[in-house]
Amino acid sequence: MDTFEQNAIAVDAACSGNPGPMEYRGIYLGNNQQLFHFGPIYGTNNIGEFLAVVHALALIHKNKWNMAVYSDSYNAILWVKNRRCKTTLVRTPETESLFTLIARAEKWLKEHPNHARVLKWETSQWGEVPADFGRK
Repeated sequence: MDTFEQNAIAVDAACSGNPGPMEYRGIYLGNNQQLFHFGPIYGTNNIGEFLAVVHALALIHKNKWNMAVYSDSYNAILWVKNRRCKTTLVRTPETESLFTLIARAEKWLKEHPNHARVLKWETSQWGEVPADFGRK
């Protein structure tokens, strides 16, 4: 694909340290409007990327929109495909609320197997994903 679809949501996560304070968001590519933002919460970047994709998929489903989701994270795309967040983050009192969100996301994926398409954002061709937090 030479270019990306404009009628889509791009997602990204950021984490200060890994683990550390993590947040994610989704941007509508048609006008660069932020559709959602979550965090910060103690976690990892990979978990944030996964939750961002599922958040976008649930938003698309809820609103009956016909669009795709772009992520620059191979892990997140694979975890969504497998309907499982394969994190190595240790479950502790500090991470318990995050693990509750992960379980909710995994449940949603299992209950909605025919969700919107999840596509790889091609950073080398298109530049940073528009949802990027610009903290690299």
